[in-house]
Amino acid sequence: MNKYLFSALTASVIGLTGCMNDDDKSSVQPADESVTSLSSKQLETSLSNSWFQQGQQEIVAAKETWATVTGSGDAVAQSESVQEAIADARGKAKNVILFVGDGMGVSTVTAARILEGQNLGKLGEEHQLSFERFPFAGLAKTYNVDAQVPDSAGTMTAMVSGVKTNVGVVGVDEDVIRGDCSSVAGNELITTLELAEISGKATGVVTTARITHATPAATYAKSAERNWEDISDMPAEAVQAGCKDIADQLVRFEQLLEQRYAGVDIDGIDVVMGGGRRHFLPNDARFNSPDARSSVEGDRTDGRNLIAEWQAQYPQGVYVYDKAGFDSVNPATTSRLFGLFNESHMQYEADRGNDVAGEPSLSEMTAKAIDILDNDTDGFFLTVEAGRIDHASHAGSAYGALTDTIELAKAVQVAVDQTSAEDTLIIVTADHSHGLTMAGYPRRGNPILGKVVNVGETQPALAADDLPYTTLGYANGLGMRDYGSETDADRTYGDPVNAGRMDLTNVDTTTPGYHQEALVPLGSETHAGEDVGIYARGPGAHLVTGTNEQNMIYHIMDYASDISGAANLAVR
Repeated sequence: MNKYLFSALTASVIGLTGCMNDDDKSSVQPADESVTSLSSKQLETSLSNSWFQQGQQEIVAAKETWATVTGSGDAVAQSESVQEAIADARGKAKNVILFVGDGMGVSTVTAARILEGQNLGKLGEEHQLSFERFPFAGLAKTYNVDAQVPDSAGTMTAMVSGVKTNVGVVGVDEDVIRGDCSSVAGNELITTLELAEISGKATGVVTTARITHATPAATYAKSAERNWEDISDMPAEAVQAGCKDIADQLVRFEQLLEQRYAGVDIDGIDVVMGGGRRHFLPNDARFNSPDARSSVEGDRTDGRNLIAEWQAQYPQGVYVYDKAGFDSVNPATTSRLFGLFNESHMQYEADRGNDVAGEPSLSEMTAKAIDILDNDTDGFFLTVEAGRIDHASHAGSAYGALTDTIELAKAVQVAVDQTSAEDTLIIVTADHSHGLTMAGYPRRGNPILGKVVNVGETQPALAADDLPYTTLGYANGLGMRDYGSETDADRTYGDPVNAGRMDLTNVDTTTPGYHQEALVPLGSETHAGEDVGIYARGPGAHLVTGTNEQNMIYHIMDYASDISGAANLAVR
């Protein structure tokens, strides 16, 4: 077996401008051979990648910045002690939790903060979401290698592998051609979750989206196409070439990872919860779940029942599909949990009470995941995605997006309450933003979902067209809807595009069913390309500072937990 170095942290500071070359990875010099290494041909992909090396260098720069600021104005001895404290922080995180608010841009965070505050009886602007109280914060640049405005596949891959990549691919680098199965081999990336597994930690993936959707998939799958969620989504040539669908890769994660890296012995992902049952079941009504919404729930055309395969593989594991089953799980006696709570995505938080069989909330899933994972004395790595923030904005529903953001903040608070800042790094961020705008000159405390009422006034302000307007709007999308009390934001897709200015005089824009006006008419609102926030607490959190490439998040997690180092020791 060929040996390649897998770098966790460079030993020297190299200028950022000298390390980046988007078009030619081969021009980058190999990383310092004194750093941590893992023996596998597969890892050459990360080692020689310019994005990976750039992330290493940003870590070094962040350490120096923090030490300089902290030690300034004091004696040299204090500065040296600060340097020592920073160096000692490596590997101090027994646990790592990565929260991803899918589509949670800065405007969404701001508006959700105000809405939660107003729901609590405050004016709103003075309020803080749970993660906004974290001691360290910075920004992440979200662009993909081939796109100014990114998608979730490329951005999440960057966060969990340390390597930026293209739109639409998961777990692979930018040399993969989207949709081309043959281009995957040799370009697979190793992720934080996989390193955690190799190092002996417990692992978990929790989402309100389909568990096979781009963001969660990037933690465990390698695919040239994010939409290959089950075999029915794949072209025949990709199947014939040996590429595996994402649901298959999840269920066979243990086997596939052990095949990929010689000498690795893992026990598989311990906690998996989300939606997406249809990708695990055969296209046969006999396999429908009790709460199936479709006449035939499953999509798979290969006849496989992957839920049954998972149960056979892990006979001691617990599979649940509804709230009652979830509530019955005892974390003290459960070591492995597989929850698929919906045929497709889970419900919006605002709509969750209407689910046929009931669904746990994101905060409830987070609490149970931590309770199970912390039974492992070696620690754990957990990814939690609030996936439906993104979907609500795509539908043009600020109410839905903000409500799911508030639920994410509750889930973060659960994690804070159930862990210690002494040994657990918590990072909260977004994969990308959305075109949600917050504008006008509304008075302090004006309902964030309401029409603009100017300072000193009591009636809605009128625009140049003599019509009232709202504080929140979308740059593009399906446009205004007035569905009243409707809590399912996806209802909008059944109606024609209604973009442009509308007369809102007699419309209550604060109801769950109101969808904001949109400027540019599109069949779905789009992502946006501005930076997103990074909020951090625990060991290594001090490395979150300034504006960073998004792939730096991986390097912060690795520095804090030293999972690459632990993985190296595990395979020697």
